[in-house]
Amino acid sequence: MNDQQEQLAEQQVADYLQQHPEFFKNHLGLLEQMLIPHPSGNAVSLIAKQLDLFRVKHQEQENQLTALIDIARENDAAFKRMHELTLAMLEAASLQDAIANLNEVLAESFLTDFVAVKIIKQNPDSPLSNLFVDPNDKGLGHFSSELSGHQPRCGRPTLAQAQFLFGDAAAEVRSCAIIPMLYTQLDGLLAIGSRDEGRFHYSMGSVFLTQMGEIVGTRLISLLQNFE
Repeated sequence: MNDQQEQLAEQQVADYLQQHPEFFKNHLGLLEQMLIPHPSGNAVSLIAKQLDLFRVKHQEQENQLTALIDIARENDAAFKRMHELTLAMLEAASLQDAIANLNEVLAESFLTDFVAVKIIKQNPDSPLSNLFVDPNDKGLGHFSSELSGHQPRCGRPTLAQAQFLFGDAAAEVRSCAIIPMLYTQLDGLLAIGSRDEGRFHYSMGSVFLTQMGEIVGTRLISLLQNFE
């Protein structure tokens, strides 16, 4: 048999086995006699090779399942924290209550070290002097990208940003999430900071941060109507 005929015969066998995967089920004895090359150069039985492949595939599936379980747990914890935030905001009967509740829930449930809320609105007579910011305040220029992009930004804030948001504690803030709150009835910023440089990393997703801004912003709009 020449090489061409041998290659054709091998292909015919391969095609047949592919079309009849149950073949070896009826010819178990052949499995014990068959040897296939092993990467090490030794020969192992087809059954042993199949077992090795099964173990690898099984381990991959276990790893994928573990990863999915971890993601589910993280999402469950995140939803629980968002629920606690929502309740805290709904329980607030005034702007003062809202800021106090926000500080408490973010510290306890979200493990943040610093919180800042800035409502961009003229209100010179307000007792909440740190809450309202004049629309013409030059400090807002440090947040032009956040306010124009409508997207939260995570990472280490500039010193100017940290000072505007957190005042005397600015030097302690190593990472921060800056969340714009831009609605028809409210323009503002929500910022949460940490002493941990990796707590709010630039690669973090923005879904939960955006939802956080919506929860806080919506409640502030309602309370501002009563405040006025």
